[in-house]
This record gives sequence, structure tokens and C-alpha cells, in this order.
Amino acid sequence: MTALAVNALCKSFGGLRVTADVNLSVEPGERRLIIGPNGAGKTTLFNLITGELTPDSGSIRLFDRDITRAACRQRAHLGMARTYQIITLFSRDTIVRNVTLALLGLSKLRWNPFVDLDREGGLIDRAHDALTRVGLGHIAHRQLGQTSYGERRRVEIAMALAQNPKVLLLDEPFAGLSIDERRDVQQLLLAIPRDVTIVMIEHNMDVGLEFAERITLLHFGEVIVEGTRAEVVADPRTREVYLGE
Repeated sequence: MTALAVNALCKSFGGLRVTADVNLSVEPGERRLIIGPNGAGKTTLFNLITGELTPDSGSIRLFDRDITRAACRQRAHLGMARTYQIITLFSRDTIVRNVTLALLGLSKLRWNPFVDLDREGGLIDRAHDALTRVGLGHIAHRQLGQTSYGERRRVEIAMALAQNPKVLLLDEPFAGLSIDERRDVQQLLLAIPRDVTIVMIEHNMDVGLEFAERITLLHFGEVIVEGTRAEVVADPRTREVYLGE
């Protein structure tokens, strides 16, 4: 059984083909890194996997279940969660309320327009637990707008982890971070248990090398190299894409 399987996935916008027959097979508990230069189609691939875009052809399976035509919310209920390259949070709300709102989306309470989140102790407790996991429990009631960029990155990860995902997709979680913040996020990711499969996009190959067991290199929407860290680093096509050699 694979955790995530993508088969011959294609997507075009008009005459621009952004995903070209992509195949991807990720084993349960694996740490997979997807790399590639700007415009390689990395985020588009994530958007197809999570259902934010519909593929022109191909299929997506989550733990052997075909989810190609499933809505985003259905994929979340089946155990898929993600973060985004561009942070989109509610800056005027507290950190814990942001995480609680993420949990509300998976709760039956989302259909109740009169729900009072302040009275939903179960959701709030789960939000606090997630924030503790990412080292933000002590500032859970701070307004998000008063936090650093690195702390907001960790809030996004907490929102995803709070949903107890089986497959976690991380879209450039190190983007814009200082050296110290990058180290903190890296330690956080390394501490996530192996019952969570992680697929991470990273533009900078060096940043993700310590994290990944297998690496997939995308270029112009195609998988051109895939293998272990050593294999991908040694492949001349990798040097060609990144260094123009």
C-alpha cells in the first residue's frame, strides 16, 4: 500500500502545460522532498493533489483510495492536510483561535451558523495541544499580528497537525525564515512521528536534504530525476537544472 500515488497527472492552463505526465509514489511514513526551480510546477502539483485544481488527466490515490475527483474537504476528512507557500492566516485573531478555526472545518459544528467557539472546549484543547507540539503553547493567546514570520510558519504547521493527518503536504515551510527560525522548523519537522507521511516542496535543495529520504526533481512540469539523496545530488541533470552545467 502506498500513502500517496500520482499516476500520469497532467494539467494545462490554455496552451501552457504545467504538469506533464507526473508519476509519484510515496510510501507510508516516508519523507519525500520535491525540488525544482521557480516555475517547475511544484505548487501546481500540490494543488492537484489536494483538490484545489482538477487535473486534465491522470489519477491520485490516497492509501489506495481514488481521490482524483474528490472535493478538498473530502480529502481533509480522509487524512490529508497541507500548508501554503504564502501564509494566509487571520492576523487580528489569536493564535489559538486560528488553529481552532482550522479544526472547525473538520467538525460537524461547521454547519451551525450560531456556534460559539469560545464554548467548544474540545476543539480549543486540541488547538492548544497542537500549539504545544510546535513550541507555541506559551503564546497561544497572543494576537497573530503580533508574532514573527517564523512563528506564523509554525502556526500553519500546528493547524495542519491539529487535523491528525495521515499525509502532510508542506509547501516551502522554510521560505523567508532566518537561520535560527529555519533550525527551529527543521527540528519540529524531524520530531513529527512516522505515522504521518510528509511530502515537502522546497526551492532550495540544500535546505531539504537533511529531511528527505527520497527526492523528486521537477522541471517544466516533468519529473526528470528521482531517487535517494545521493542519487539525485550526483545526477548530472540535477546540476544542469540548478547550475546550468
